[in-house]
Amino acid sequence: MAGYRRQLYRDDAVVLRVQKLGESDRIITLLTRRHGRLRAVARGVRRTTSKFGARLEPFGHVDLQLAGDPKGNHGSSLHTVSQVEGIDLYGKRFLGDYPRYTAASAIAETAERLTPIEREPSLRLFQLTLGALRSLAVGEHATTLVLDAYLLRGMAFAGWAPALIACAVCGTPGRHRAFSVPAGGAVCPDCRPPGAAHPAPATIELMSALTTGDWAYADATETGVRRECSGLVAAHLQWHLERALRSLPLVDRGAPASGAVPPPGGAGPGVVPPRTGDGPAAAGVNREITE
Repeated sequence: MAGYRRQLYRDDAVVLRVQKLGESDRIITLLTRRHGRLRAVARGVRRTTSKFGARLEPFGHVDLQLAGDPKGNHGSSLHTVSQVEGIDLYGKRFLGDYPRYTAASAIAETAERLTPIEREPSLRLFQLTLGALRSLAVGEHATTLVLDAYLLRGMAFAGWAPALIACAVCGTPGRHRAFSVPAGGAVCPDCRPPGAAHPAPATIELMSALTTGDWAYADATETGVRRECSGLVAAHLQWHLERALRSLPLVDRGAPASGAVPPPGGAGPGVVPPRTGDGPAAAGVNREITE
């Protein structure tokens, strides 16, 4: 529009992805607190003299000043980064840790896929994404548990949460043994379709614990249960996205849970404490949702 001047506005954001543009610029994909997902051009950030190039790396939490129309009514869909300050640059903590780096990559890609419309506010997803990256950075829990908790809660925000405590088809309550991704989760014997999976009961319990934030239970589960849980979560997510996530197959599912919090009472990794209700909403991924 003739005579339109690009306005300046501020927001804080998580950097999801960066792409090269020309010889010295980058396109930065951001998930912002108040304006949803948007893309912005950071000019000259690939030059060695750039003042804020290192702050615009994937997985960082940054405070930005952007030039453009926040509602997208005028001008290009690409905004311009004019100022940036690092709040917490989580990416630098993942560079030497393959399991955490690949888990963070899967989180960032999922966040981008769950926000198909630019500039549509998604505060809960922003808080969830920020909380998951923070949890990975401080090593509160095993990387695969943090990732699967993020995927399950992200699907819940999108309306794709798998049924875990009732049949996905008829609604019959109970912990059902069969799990069907096309049907929407756990299914009773009467509704079980051909080809349904039959995961261990502890796997369904782990999925429920990750959804509700029962980290005491989740941290005490065995590796085999975690791997089976990860397979069901990934299949359920990619069924609804109708596309595979490129980063998900790269996630290291066999890494030891060195960052996990030991369960109460000193129980070993093979001893799973009984769950009491839905469990407390622990810190970590859950913390950011309530702020």
